[in-house]
Parts: sequence; structure tokens; C-alpha cells
Amino acid sequence: MRLFAAVLPPDEVARELAAELERLRKLPGAEGLRWTGRPGWHFTLAFYGEVDDALVPDLSARLERAAHRTAPFGLALRGGGQFGRGRALWAGADGDLDTLRLLAERTDAAGRKAGVDMGEHRRYKAHLTVARSRDATDVRPYVTALRDFASATWTVTELALVRSDLPRSGQPGEQPRYETVARWPLGAAG
Repeated sequence: MRLFAAVLPPDEVARELAAELERLRKLPGAEGLRWTGRPGWHFTLAFYGEVDDALVPDLSARLERAAHRTAPFGLALRGGGQFGRGRALWAGADGDLDTLRLLAERTDAAGRKAGVDMGEHRRYKAHLTVARSRDATDVRPYVTALRDFASATWTVTELALVRSDLPRSGQPGEQPRYETVARWPLGAAG
């Protein structure tokens, strides 16, 4: 199964983001982007890709330990940016980014120690993808519009293991499906 470790924003923050994206979707050219919806809003900490079912119990145990060793922390959505010449538009993060980065490192290490083939290690960049494009796109107006966006701060109290199923229908605009398969409380949250 295709898996990743993530921090999921609470409903209140998701509602704030939805309102902001509704505003952005009214900008010229917005119909050319594939906008993500609530099921796809997450901060990926470590992407595992296709994981053999036999590795999932060890990966889960290691993620549980990573969560237990990490204290709850404050996080908010703030601003935005882009990757890949406009192929991905994202909302940024604000708050205790050191602890978020530490949790990302721990979830990456959990995957590697569990035997997941994760490829090369990349420096963690906290982001929540809000839109994609198959082609290079000028998303500067959207990045500018996101500049002043800031959500309420919430306390991250859990780590999630999420399964993603890629679209298979071939329908334009179809989104991946996401299912949270496990959750572990952070440090003192449990």
C-alpha cells in the first residue's frame, strides 16, 4: 500500500483554508489548476511510497515510538509558495517549526529502520499542497494572494499514517483518495 506519515489540520483550520481557497479560485486562470480538497490537506512528514504489507507492523511500531518521543506543539498555516515552476501551489506553516522538522526526521528514520526503500533523503520543507498543475504554470498571483493568509494556531497532538490511492479512472481532475490508517498521540498528549 502507498503510505506516508503526516500531520493533519483540525476542522476549524480546514474551514479557514477552504474560505481562502474559495477566494483564490476566483482569480483569473484558476480553472487551469487542480485544486485539492479537505481529504488531501496534510503536512507530509515522510513519504514511504509503496510499502510491503509485511513491513507495516514494524513501521507502525516505530512511528508510535517517534510520536511518543515528540511533545505536542503549536502550528498554523501561513503564507504560501510553489514548487516545480507552478506544478504545486502550497500553504506554508508557522509555529514550532523546529518540532515539526524533528517529527519529520523521526518519521523518516522510522521508515528507513523498518526497511522501507525511501530513496534519497531530502531536507524537510513544511507545506500543505492546495493545487497542482501538470504543466509549468505562473502561480505568482496565487502566491501573492496567500502572502497574508494565516490560520488559527492549533496544538498538534497526534501523528497519522495515511494511505493514498492514486486516481485510476482517467477522469480529468480526479483526486487521490486518502485514508488515515493509524494515529498515535504525541508525547504528553496521550
